Amino acid sequence: MDRVKLRFAGLEVEFVDRVRGVRQVVEWVEGVVIQPIVVFGPEGCGKSAWLKQVAEVLKEGGFDVIYVDVLHREFIAYTDVREVLERLSEVIADVTGYSYAKLADLVVLIVKELLKKWRKKRIALLVDEVFQAIGLDKAEVYTKVLLNLIEYPPTSYEKIIAVITTSEGLSRWRIGRHRWALLMPMWNMSKEGFKELYDKLPEPKPDFEDVWRLCGGNPFILEQLYQVRWDVNKVITNLIKGRGLTPNLISKWGELIKSAIDDPDNLWSPETSKELINELVEKNLIVYDLYPRDKYFWIDEPPPEKDSELGIGKYVAWQTPIHREAVRRALALG
Repeated sequence: MDRVKLRFAGLEVEFVDRVRGVRQVVEWVEGVVIQPIVVFGPEGCGKSAWLKQVAEVLKEGGFDVIYVDVLHREFIAYTDVREVLERLSEVIADVTGYSYAKLADLVVLIVKELLKKWRKKRIALLVDEVFQAIGLDKAEVYTKVLLNLIEYPPTSYEKIIAVITTSEGLSRWRIGRHRWALLMPMWNMSKEGFKELYDKLPEPKPDFEDVWRLCGGNPFILEQLYQVRWDVNKVITNLIKGRGLTPNLISKWGELIKSAIDDPDNLWSPETSKELINELVEKNLIVYDLYPRDKYFWIDEPPPEKDSELGIGKYVAWQTPIHREAVRRALALG
């Protein structure tokens, strides 16, 4: 496959790793697609890079492809219908009238018109981080709209695939209570793939094993560390402040959080407060209720069954080791 070029740490790099994750999409479109596919996972684990590579592969497979990052006002359109490019460009360029919901709704309308007006038969709609943009309260409705597009199209078609990515952990449970989507988790990069990305960064840089123990395969954390010239304390401080790890939170849940630092599976207990779980998930600190490690359930490679060094348990995991370290530091600060 042709590998897309991506911006990473101020550099232009080729897409790396996720070979199985890309191959899975090919298998989907060669089989039967009956629902939108919602891919969730840790912030910065590489969902957007994977989705852009998927766009390229589906284009090569004869699909008209629309990729939209609603939050960052970015799109890719592989189609010979000029009007599609013009309409997407107009909405994104409209600084005064731009709204996330307007763009999110437009891409659905465009797919309907590709089917009905332009008689396109193979269409892929790839929507990146839409729930964070339009709000959790609209996540279910938007997913149902995409399901209706597949189940009740305006005209016959050969194949439609709709993929949504999200880092919003709570949306998983909101959507999962319906039959409206297939939910699939993605984890951080494998150690081998992460090493490929690490190797693209110029020297000087810390030893790879030290970086791996901080990032756990998360490309965004790697990028942040590179940005601050490998000053771990700056990244940790930003996490503490950005995630609201305040003294109130620490004093309220101190003992439970401490036990989760030792072993995240300590949160997997009927006695653990649902309020605490929701707060840690909402702050994108942990992933709760991990799927079985059978590859069938995962985009690309699943995490290990348990890895105490990286903060991964059987049922609960810290999003990255440095997230766990930020919480540990907040506990120490009181």
